Amino acid sequence: MINMKLTKQKMLVLVLLCLLTACGFKLRGQVSSLPFKSLYISAPEGHTIGIDMERAIGRSSTTKVAANPEEAEAVLHIVSAINERTILSLSGGGRVREFHLIYRVVFRLVDKQGIEIVPNNEISLMRNLPFLDAQILAKEAEEILLYKDMQADAIQQIIWRLSAVKVE
Repeated sequence: MINMKLTKQKMLVLVLLCLLTACGFKLRGQVSSLPFKSLYISAPEGHTIGIDMERAIGRSSTTKVAANPEEAEAVLHIVSAINERTILSLSGGGRVREFHLIYRVVFRLVDKQGIEIVPNNEISLMRNLPFLDAQILAKEAEEILLYKDMQADAIQQIIWRLSAVKVE
């Protein structure tokens, strides 16, 4: 009787795992395989998204990051990566209580001949940052961490979108 229950539970777990993998579920941080053997990344000067994108793609065993565009099958252009901050709410005394942080990335993908594979695409991520005057330094550090987190999310979304590209 106990063996019968265990086998039913194992079968249920096996069926659930099969359903999860069939729908495309992947663990967060797992790099999807890209449809190119090599990729060059062009990013704005002074922004860390290019380096972080190279690291994320470098973890993939199928795609190598090329040192220059001539060696690559495709070129990923990070057109812009912008941090924005707006006031979300004010206190009765007119002091800021909450900020709305926005991180926008625009990218496009072209092949070796310069033909556009993926036109300009925008990823926009938002977070709310509660703010207190008494914790200015801590809130500045929290804001930096939130922007880094949003950049990591944007990189993951770019990789997912690039993995869905069909190359002929």
